[in-house]
Amino acid sequence: MNKAGFHIVRVGIAITFLWIGVLIFRDPEAWGSYLQPWAAGILPMPLAEAMVGTAFLDIAIGGLLLVDYLTWVAAALASTHLIIILVTSGITDITVRDIGLLAATLALLVESLPFQIFKNK
Repeated sequence: MNKAGFHIVRVGIAITFLWIGVLIFRDPEAWGSYLQPWAAGILPMPLAEAMVGTAFLDIAIGGLLLVDYLTWVAAALASTHLIIILVTSGITDITVRDIGLLAATLALLVESLPFQIFKNK
């Protein structure tokens, strides 16, 4: 990924996570309805509280990405979070969006790691 492309993806994903975090804060119960019943049933707290925690996580991820600080940590958290979302929400009309976001966060992770795991050819 070239430098300009990296920053475009980073800022776009940052805005997405910040926006989703704000939307979840505004109506945590509505966002909790995306969880499959089995996933909601294993939460160790009420669904609304879990969704508020998710909102905090999303805003933290978005903030770190926006200011380009610990980008690899934010991208790792975002990727893990999106994998959990894909598992707990099931196949829906918005699954394709989450797959695209996951691909973008994985690209950010690979490009921002403080060590190189893939050699350029």
